[in-house]
Amino acid sequence: MAAMSPSGTVQLAAGYRECARLTWQHGTTYYWGAMLLPRPQRRHVFAIYALCRLADDIVDAPSATSDAALLPATGAALAGFQDQFEAALAGEDSTPVLAAVASTVRECGIDTECFDRFFGAMTMDLDTESYATWPDLLGYMEGSAAVIGEMMLPVLQPLDPAAREPARALGFAFQLTNFLRDVGEDLDRGRVYIPQEDLARFGADPARRIADEPWREVMRFQIERNRELYRQADAGLPMLPPASRRCVGTAQLLYSQILERIEASDYDVFSTRARVPTWRKALTAARASVLVGRPA
Repeated sequence: MAAMSPSGTVQLAAGYRECARLTWQHGTTYYWGAMLLPRPQRRHVFAIYALCRLADDIVDAPSATSDAALLPATGAALAGFQDQFEAALAGEDSTPVLAAVASTVRECGIDTECFDRFFGAMTMDLDTESYATWPDLLGYMEGSAAVIGEMMLPVLQPLDPAAREPARALGFAFQLTNFLRDVGEDLDRGRVYIPQEDLARFGADPARRIADEPWREVMRFQIERNRELYRQADAGLPMLPPASRRCVGTAQLLYSQILERIEASDYDVFSTRARVPTWRKALTAARASVLVGRPA
């Protein structure tokens, strides 16, 4: 491979800085977890997060998918972003962020098929408002969540190839936590990510935006499902080297605290957003840096 030009080196450094900024601004849980990795690995976590964040921002922009008049422009923007990413992978001129992402993909050997599944899931947000069953929702989350775990594995350098399934389970767990936290925001976008069969089973209707007893019941059910996914992900921690184990364990601890916050609010995800304060994230990361990496 030819040596990178000075201008290319400057662009790449700028891209990784912007990836870190995006992660700090929008994904502090990932940021605190990644800070427990050595610097070379850390920047790769930031790059993968930045790509996913920018794609999400296209489909999650105000009225981007809920207003039929804006759908063609949203679809074109998403397709254009995917084209820019693929051009960056091919070594063509790109933005600093996409140059950084492409460098991470090449350096870590991430299977590019993962990104096909990811962009396929993002495209589903253009015209899919709800999911009838849990398997239907898992079909969407395959490309929007499980595949993120697969992208991260080459960065985390697992000691055992069996770490793949726990990594996928953690991707599912993180996204389901987001869905449960963001019910109100997703309603504003015209989407419902809680399976319709579960809503019908408990007689719950998120459109009412009231945390009544049927709503609390369906949320209890989803949170237990979510915790089972986290338990499945636990099996992967011993398969990671110490720094990666601390990174993933910290992110898992922080995300699981969101579920505790939802419970503490009596499942009212409509009037407030369940957040883990920054000071608590920092404290959890500090403790995890000591405890999570220890052998059992």
